[in-house]
Amino acid sequence: MITKRIIPCLDVKDGRVVKGIQFLELKDAGDPVELAAVYDSEGADELVFLDISASHEGRKTMIDVVEKVAAALAIPFTVGGGINHLDDMKRILRAGADKVSVNTSAVSRPELITEGANFFGSQCIVVAIDAKYDPESDTYKVYTHGGRKETDLEVVEWAKEAVMRGAGEILLTSMDSDGEKNGFDHRLTKLVSEAVSVPVIASGGAGNAEHMLHAFTKGTADAALAASIFHYKETSIHEVKAYIRNRGVNIR
Repeated sequence: MITKRIIPCLDVKDGRVVKGIQFLELKDAGDPVELAAVYDSEGADELVFLDISASHEGRKTMIDVVEKVAAALAIPFTVGGGINHLDDMKRILRAGADKVSVNTSAVSRPELITEGANFFGSQCIVVAIDAKYDPESDTYKVYTHGGRKETDLEVVEWAKEAVMRGAGEILLTSMDSDGEKNGFDHRLTKLVSEAVSVPVIASGGAGNAEHMLHAFTKGTADAALAASIFHYKETSIHEVKAYIRNRGVNIR
């Protein structure tokens, strides 16, 4: 049986970890290297590092910070933000990442997914999808540039295309739920999880251990990602895992 994963996320801006609500009102949450070391020691299964303003500002990911975080980790490490070409992927992986995450660049040029998968293998390519509910169409739309730009893409169809092009994992963030701490969007997560054959990471809305349990039981996600509840020590990875394990879910 495939075990579920708990993944802390470092949203990094100007070299510091930040956290907001629905991608806005960002507040400082600490030093990325220090937080990475804490999460590694606490039993995180993986770590996601997102340079959240790189695409919007039209620059590359901060390699020096990536190298320092990688040096503090013994767990798989995914890095995203400002990755536009195969050479960018090479730089990130050489800096110590195990996987690269693409979002805006993949929407702009979907061939990038295939190029990365062909060169490094699908297991290294994560396609991040920032999703927002559209009441007019009763569907979810894909957003790019750190949630700043709406596209015409529908989330489930884009997820299916991303996997067809070589994505080995989908990092799915509900913009509506992000930072609200009211739970994940289980409808969104389940729609995508059931539509694709690769693991789906649920992101956006974690407020406690029960929410993360429901990401697995209601949203059928393969992994649950959280940020502020770990950054601000509202709970710990150990506590979350114990809660989920005690309720019969197979977790690492």
